[in-house]
Amino acid sequence: MTSIPIVRLENVGKQYGKVVSLRNVSLEIGSNEIVGLIGDNGAGKSTLIKVLTGVEPPTTGTLYIRGKKIDAASYSVKEAHNLRIETVYQDSSLGEKQPLWRNFFVGRPITNWIGLIDVKAEKRIAEHIMRTTIGFRGAGIDVDTPVSRLSGGERQGVAIGRAMHFESDLIVLDEPTVALALKEVQRVLDFIRSIKAGGRSCIYIEHNIHHVHEVCDRLVVLDRGEVALDVPAASLSYNELADFLMSLHAPRTASAN
Repeated sequence: MTSIPIVRLENVGKQYGKVVSLRNVSLEIGSNEIVGLIGDNGAGKSTLIKVLTGVEPPTTGTLYIRGKKIDAASYSVKEAHNLRIETVYQDSSLGEKQPLWRNFFVGRPITNWIGLIDVKAEKRIAEHIMRTTIGFRGAGIDVDTPVSRLSGGERQGVAIGRAMHFESDLIVLDEPTVALALKEVQRVLDFIRSIKAGGRSCIYIEHNIHHVHEVCDRLVVLDRGEVALDVPAASLSYNELADFLMSLHAPRTASAN
């Protein structure tokens, strides 16, 4: 029996006045899979994620989460969090001067019976996340290390580890390797693999198609607001994927009147 997708979009469209950002997008994100979302600037990737995560409602179409139809009028980022969908942006909004343990629980603190933050519990759980979920084993980093001392890849790891700790079924990563050195990119790709190893799903938005092809189970290409391709990654070689993307930019023959 086929499992119910975590998310299903059915004929979703989004317009801003006369500008059409999404047109009849139908897409499923299943359990325990990494889906690469590819497309040029303006292809509709950001708009699609905004609709999926409750930032903006669709103009047309329907969103289902675990088979349940979502009321677009009441769907919000907070509701997406409640439904275990998290987004990690390029700027992961970590507190630069705050220690790691505080960043793990910002906005969702652990409190004791009188309502005060349970610092010991937060540090203990942060230590567990660091050592197991995201593999921070270096002697130079502990729960009291301020975020300002972390590399770009390590910061992405903190944000991903936080999303995994809060039981997110689907984690959306918005170009997490932008401006990172090669070693740091590999670290982030390992973090992405850990999402699937932990039984979660991921939408990985990235311009570097080599990275996408390396870690993703499925490839979804958006072109001018429409799904141009949705295939298993194993069905296309890297060169075939590159050729397909290049073909999207080839001059289109005008149709006859």
